[in-house]
Amino acid sequence: MDIHSLKAFVTIAEHRSFSDAAEVLHVTQPAISKRIHNLEAQLEHRLFDRIGRKVTLTEAGEALLPQARAILLAMANAERSVHDLSGSVGGKLSMGISHHIGLHRLPPVLRYFTRTYPEVRLDIDFMDSEQAHDMILHGELDLAIITLSPEKEPNLESFAVWNDPLTVAVALDHPLANKRAVTLQQLQGYTAIPPGLSTYTGQIIKRLFDEAGLKMDVAMSTNYMETIKVMVSIGLGWSILPATLVDDSIKALALQGHNLHRTLGCVHHRNRSLSNAAQAFIAVLQNGPLE
Repeated sequence: MDIHSLKAFVTIAEHRSFSDAAEVLHVTQPAISKRIHNLEAQLEHRLFDRIGRKVTLTEAGEALLPQARAILLAMANAERSVHDLSGSVGGKLSMGISHHIGLHRLPPVLRYFTRTYPEVRLDIDFMDSEQAHDMILHGELDLAIITLSPEKEPNLESFAVWNDPLTVAVALDHPLANKRAVTLQQLQGYTAIPPGLSTYTGQIIKRLFDEAGLKMDVAMSTNYMETIKVMVSIGLGWSILPATLVDDSIKALALQGHNLHRTLGCVHHRNRSLSNAAQAFIAVLQNGPLE
């Protein structure tokens, strides 16, 4: 089994698409199909069922997937260990960063890091925190800078970087805008525009209402906080947003009896050795940019 065939197999399994995997790996679709054909021939088992446009793993594919991921992770660790023997800080550093953190928290860190370590090639993907968390879990990224999951995963190491206060937000002409604080019961009577309830931030809001035995009147939801802010500002509903987003286009309200916040931080896999570049980036996160 060669490394390119295993990488093609894992990428197809994760994207459930030959064409998407080819795009991710920057190869043609015939090339990626050939790699899978050769791998299947070598193993004497079909790895994928392809019915129309739907791609699913066979039983053999399901059995191979965790082993293939482990092999790719071991190869990456081996390359990183040899490269880092020089003690220099360079090479590629792959990171998944949430959109909100990338816009509002990380620019000073990235500016300082790139100036201090110009030999490091940053490979950054901006994505939902949940997707980055999953990619770290599967060994596909060095680091993720995200909203930390409320649930601990034993294979992951994480640390907090920023406490991110949250606030109830309404339009300036909303019926609740004349109040300084509101209750969940009051919010229940108006249309809500929460973050996606499958996101970590959405789960915080959902848990508040579930524990109070209340339901939200949800008009729409999206994972993008900046989009929610605009929808709130034009009067389509209330939401709970990071305090960093509050400006003169919306009104921030306290939620009685609750100190709303989420934790933003860094996550990496316990079994993925940290390169010199990753360790240097973590040090900047923990100590702050020195400028």
